[in-house]
Amino acid sequence: MKSLFKGIGLTAAGFALGTTGMVASAQAEGEVNIYSYRQPELIKPLLDAFTAETGVKANVVFAKKGLGERMKAEGKNSPADVLLSVDIGRLQGAKDLGVTQPVVSDAINGNIPANLRDSEGHWFGLTTRARVIYASKDRVAQDSITYEELADPKWKGRLCTRSGQHVYSIGLIASMIAHKGEAETQKWLEAVRDNLARKPTGNDRAQVKSIFAGECDISLGNTYYMGKMQTNEKDPEQKDWAASVRILFPNTEGRGTHVNISGMVLAKNAPNKDNAVKLMEFLASDEAQAIYAAQNFEYPVEPGIAPSELVASWGSFKADEVSLNEIAAQRAKASELVDIVGFDNGPSS
Repeated sequence: MKSLFKGIGLTAAGFALGTTGMVASAQAEGEVNIYSYRQPELIKPLLDAFTAETGVKANVVFAKKGLGERMKAEGKNSPADVLLSVDIGRLQGAKDLGVTQPVVSDAINGNIPANLRDSEGHWFGLTTRARVIYASKDRVAQDSITYEELADPKWKGRLCTRSGQHVYSIGLIASMIAHKGEAETQKWLEAVRDNLARKPTGNDRAQVKSIFAGECDISLGNTYYMGKMQTNEKDPEQKDWAASVRILFPNTEGRGTHVNISGMVLAKNAPNKDNAVKLMEFLASDEAQAIYAAQNFEYPVEPGIAPSELVASWGSFKADEVSLNEIAAQRAKASELVDIVGFDNGPSS
């Protein structure tokens, strides 16, 4: 199995093999194989703690995309035990591909709120990230906002965002459908499109860079990018981008700010199922949630576990409690609306 796992990691285009979770005293029999959209160095502290506690060795294959499809192509021969992913779209996508199996565990369900896990037990949230507004400290005076307000003409030519078809955007639009219905969401999306400063382009950090450069005044983005910018030693300029904005948590005085998740699934053909479930139960524990959230500048899903000091410094907010099962169900319609209104074509003339 180890030879097969290494072969996949080393020969597949776009993949890099990392082996984490080993400590000198952890020589107990057993291993677990992880396919991860999270970079190995970001989950290493978590897997080190798992191995130290259980003696189970954790092997990791990382890729930016295509892991669910790879698991489907591998079929019964797949070495994957657990898939670690980000965004409800990818988690539900793995279920839709038929590469997951349900997990029934009181240890997991007791720590992960029902609205942040699959109703049939195929996927589970581990951390949350809020979809917020980054606002210029110099040019935006208000300290509260709603998603609905993004359609207000006062923001015309002042809003930047990434593609409407990106999974982060689709999640937010799907949440609007869940709350407002298709017709109202379409009208909202058209108005937001017309308030854009330019055609959607770049990632979330690129939008903050544009605010810093004066190209727009507000942008949509995930909270954890603030942490990535504030602590970036390889590109110190990003610290300046971060310092030029503050985070506004939309709808925190109403239904709550839209949140998405990073999460986990049990592979349908997991060759080490017992160790895989053991890992998943560990990842859902208080200890692991605190480690994982701090490492990735995110929020633990279990109520009562405090975020890291840096994350807490961005302010508190009320999270939207709509079930992510409902968000997943509305994703296809959200994608359709993006195309219908020509969102990625930018503001109308």
